[in-house]
Amino acid sequence: MVVLLAAPLGAVIGLVVGALGGGGGVLTVPVLVYLLGQSGQDATTGSVIIVGLTALAGAAARARDGSIDWRTAVAFGVIGGPAAVLGTALNRDVDQSVLLLAFAAVTVLAAGAMLVDTRRHAGEARQAVAVRTRVGAKAVAVAAPIGFLTGFLGVGGGFLVVPALVIVLRMPMPTAIGTSLLVIGFNALTSFGARVGDLHVDWAVIAPFTITAVIACLAGKRLTERLPGHTLSTAFAVLLVLVGVFTGAQSLLSL
Repeated sequence: MVVLLAAPLGAVIGLVVGALGGGGGVLTVPVLVYLLGQSGQDATTGSVIIVGLTALAGAAARARDGSIDWRTAVAFGVIGGPAAVLGTALNRDVDQSVLLLAFAAVTVLAAGAMLVDTRRHAGEARQAVAVRTRVGAKAVAVAAPIGFLTGFLGVGGGFLVVPALVIVLRMPMPTAIGTSLLVIGFNALTSFGARVGDLHVDWAVIAPFTITAVIACLAGKRLTERLPGHTLSTAFAVLLVLVGVFTGAQSLLSL
């Protein structure tokens, strides 16, 4: 039964990643734990594989249309990579309930930041040009903690990268989505590399989950092209709130 659920659940995750540029990890970890019966540590490892490959596929699909800020993505990857290794090391020594509670808290905080960000306006085209020169100190300041949380929580980091790009760097949502996908890919590859010596992966679940997620991610790109930036931002924030509240409640009940 668990194996049969993996493919359709992967399709849902892939659609979210493709449309919103993140959120796959915050959905994948609870799905693997609460619906597919994996431990917190195993779920975070599986999530890194699923979300990392899905994000790289989505980034490749966007590489041709100019919706990726390459300088920012590379800066996030270079700075966040070593921090992801540290987060991965800490992940192994933390109790599952604490890990999932931390996951829920960070998710809700990221959602709140998105929802209260009212400064964005219609001048996204002008911002898209300006933001390409604005990597600097702001990107450095947010890349390291995002990389650390990627390794610690076992997520690609998109649920933090998107708010950081939108709120801190004032990046238009469509560009933030494409850039986030590349950053997720970088962070997930680094986090996976740090786990290679201690892998516990149920490939019968992870393989079909990943395949359908990649396929659905490409379909999600079409949603991004048809919806305005503010709609995507709101949908992203609402998704984070729902997942964070659910995961936090389940974790508290299991204490």
